[in-house]
Amino acid sequence: MSRVAIVTGAARGIGAATVTALAEGGWSVVAVDRCADDPRLPYALGTEEELDAVVERAGVLAGSRERIRSSVGDAAASDDMAAAVALAEQEFGGLDALVTVAGVIAGGVPLWETPPEQQEAVLDANLRSVLVAARVGIPALLRRPEPRAGRFVAVASAAATRGLPLLAAYCAAKAGVTGLVRALGAELRGTGVTANAVSPGSTATRILDESARLYGLESAEAFSSQQPIARLIRPEEVAATIVWLAGEATGAVTGASVPVDGGLSL
Repeated sequence: MSRVAIVTGAARGIGAATVTALAEGGWSVVAVDRCADDPRLPYALGTEEELDAVVERAGVLAGSRERIRSSVGDAAASDDMAAAVALAEQEFGGLDALVTVAGVIAGGVPLWETPPEQQEAVLDANLRSVLVAARVGIPALLRRPEPRAGRFVAVASAAATRGLPLLAAYCAAKAGVTGLVRALGAELRGTGVTANAVSPGSTATRILDESARLYGLESAEAFSSQQPIARLIRPEEVAATIVWLAGEATGAVTGASVPVDGGLSL
């Protein structure tokens, strides 16, 4: 019987790559995305068409479209996430891993000049969504019979430990994610469920494109010079680490933030 995962932010970027990698690895997956723009943000978010394309591609890799389901909903909304959990349990019999990838970015000016609504959007998508996922999803992970191997995996960022100018709210949200998984790792003591974060560096996604615009750069490729590997990270490289953490063999890893940052944190 295949393991079952929920992935938020699944329409594109790291979320889409994670759905694909899990499907290729034999998982059943519920792919969640809001599939709508946020009026508080000045750029477009993922669409239902993009989510459908991810699900179709993952279904091919999984060998069955029936093993991949989409769920349109806001990762920061408890009711929407509860619906995704219910879908996983009804369609696939339970939940083994909850992967929170949904995120946005905004800023480009000092914190005190950032429009309050943009700050709230960043905190909602990057931190509140992880809190909601933990509150709604961990009970489902614990409903699996012992001995269980539940996995809560959140995407943080190298920004959790680096002070990035003009992105203060984003840095605060991502630092909150790493603090949360440390606390969850302690709270889940002895349950067989672990909580970890993955902290990417500059990864070739739409968020990085928006970061380049905020900094007035010609393209996101300019960020590659910050990383010792001298290139941008591919979403598939981050997804590979997420899939590893979601697996049954990583029961000794909990409360950690695993860097996939091309050496940015050195």
